[in-house]
Amino acid sequence: MFKRMKEDMQTVFEQDPAARTYIEVFLTYSGIHAVWAHRVAHFFFKRKFFFIARVISQMSRFWTGIEIHPGATIGRKFFIDHGMGVVIGETCEIGNNVTIYQGVTLGGTGKEKGKRHPTIQDNVLIATGAKVLGSITVGQGSKIGAGSVVLKEVPANSTVVGIPGRVVIQDGKRVSKDLDHHKLPDPIADKVDQLQEQINKLEEALKQKEEREDYVDQDL
Repeated sequence: MFKRMKEDMQTVFEQDPAARTYIEVFLTYSGIHAVWAHRVAHFFFKRKFFFIARVISQMSRFWTGIEIHPGATIGRKFFIDHGMGVVIGETCEIGNNVTIYQGVTLGGTGKEKGKRHPTIQDNVLIATGAKVLGSITVGQGSKIGAGSVVLKEVPANSTVVGIPGRVVIQDGKRVSKDLDHHKLPDPIADKVDQLQEQINKLEEALKQKEEREDYVDQDL
């Protein structure tokens, strides 16, 4: 148990340049507190002590602002940065070395039974405010951009942005965790730019046509 706790704190140092000391991380990082509380709640949940598990998870939610259902399965080196407003559903499965930011929801899409929450594979980064909904899989090494709403499967080593989420990068290489939220490609903005370019060409063609007609009228 203590080895895993030390590993969790070391993960904070790897992912957060603001972390200074182990005592600071141990006492003040709500994301790591939520993960530790979840491990206890999950222990009881697997043994069918559902009420105790939910009480622990709700106490953790009250103190940290992070709601993790005790039924969720979470791998090693899971890091929640800041964390306020994070929601992780009951049948969610999270792999190893996953990082998520504040406001992220890993939720369902309705009242369906069974597996209804996402599966997040290894080495995934999910940026601020993103929503990943339904029984879908986010492939390993992928990035979900800030504010995106993901409703479909995400291939491995992809970058997804937009509402609904669209894959905009897939190069077959592992994506590093140095996501610049303000530099993500925007497929909607790109399409608007294309439309504006076409409008400019049409306006130019219309202007030339009007000039030719004026020239002909002057000759007559």
